[in-house]
Amino acid sequence: MTDISTALIHHPYVPPEGFAAPQPGVFKASTVLFPNVAAMRNFEWKDKTAYTYGLHGTPTTYMLEERLCTLEGGLQCLLLPSGLAAIANVALSLLSSGDEVLIPDNAYGPNKVLAAGELKAWGISHRFYDPLDPRDLAAKICAQTRLVWLEAAGSVTLEFPDLCELVRVCKARDVVCALDNTWGAGLAFAPFDLLPGSSPALGVDISVHALTKYPSGGGDVLMGSVITRDPALHMKLKLTHMRLGSGVGANDAEAVLRALPSMALRYRTHDQATRQLAHWCQSRAEFAQVLHPALPDSPGHQHWRALCKPDFGGAAGLFSVIFQPHYAQRQIDAFCDALQLFGIGYSWGGPMSLVVPYELASMRSNWPAHLKQGILVRFSIGLEAVADLQADLQQALQTALA
Repeated sequence: MTDISTALIHHPYVPPEGFAAPQPGVFKASTVLFPNVAAMRNFEWKDKTAYTYGLHGTPTTYMLEERLCTLEGGLQCLLLPSGLAAIANVALSLLSSGDEVLIPDNAYGPNKVLAAGELKAWGISHRFYDPLDPRDLAAKICAQTRLVWLEAAGSVTLEFPDLCELVRVCKARDVVCALDNTWGAGLAFAPFDLLPGSSPALGVDISVHALTKYPSGGGDVLMGSVITRDPALHMKLKLTHMRLGSGVGANDAEAVLRALPSMALRYRTHDQATRQLAHWCQSRAEFAQVLHPALPDSPGHQHWRALCKPDFGGAAGLFSVIFQPHYAQRQIDAFCDALQLFGIGYSWGGPMSLVVPYELASMRSNWPAHLKQGILVRFSIGLEAVADLQADLQQALQTALA
């Protein structure tokens, strides 16, 4: 090799093996080189015994997948570009024309929109069930039902269902149940072992997790995961994952790997601060209702207490308030605008506290009987000092609603 361009591309140096550091290495690749043609023909990516193409995995993504399995108690993991992409991968793997999916009425909004959009266009029907009434789910499962979504706690309104009973209903009817476990994050409860010590183990079939939230922790990564325990179910999901060309960037995988060691500490801190602020909000006359699973009068509190780990910190960093019905939307918007430490923005699990007002009537089939009338605002509590956040809430209430 006499040309410098060729020499730089085909340089013979290979670093010695045996380097170790607290953080795993970052491997970026689309092309993966094989030692010979026989290896190209025989290497298998499906069981993680080899590497064939960057889209199917690198040491960095394999490492993240295995650590996420440890977090949630699963055996197999797929990484996707977002939490919604993870939800879509489950739907596209398990549903076809003529099938039905059942979704809790308080589910993550984009999951419902996906069902009403692409799934409906492909001949897949959907219905919503009352997540606080397992009998409603049991009554709605029919011969066409192939998938039931679960969510604990519910999106925005944070009702906590009787998750164990909902899973039992699905198991009794041999229907796959998939849990959006972003709120629990693998820390509040074990999705594949809801009742530790029970035999056989009671758990969901699939756990979907928006790694955008607590696992990444910085508000700067979009990623999702699909975790299972059943090898055949995993392979069905994995082949759809491959055919869709879903993949994540090595730098994003690195960011989540870097954040995972502090995840339990951050989750507990979010939780403790949120409980303090939720209790404080209960004392304010401006609010008709405060929604947080750890509050005794919050919908589903008894189910949360039975399933989660209250002393560890099993209630995440979200709570919602419903303002007294005499406040107008413009006043609620002014309250949100007056907050100085709460950013106005979607998502949660990062260091900055966030606030979003919601038009709840447009998000539910009917106004739930367990919710007071009024405009709902959701808070995501970050890592700021609780006293500072409370003072900010107080000044915003005085500024906008006095």
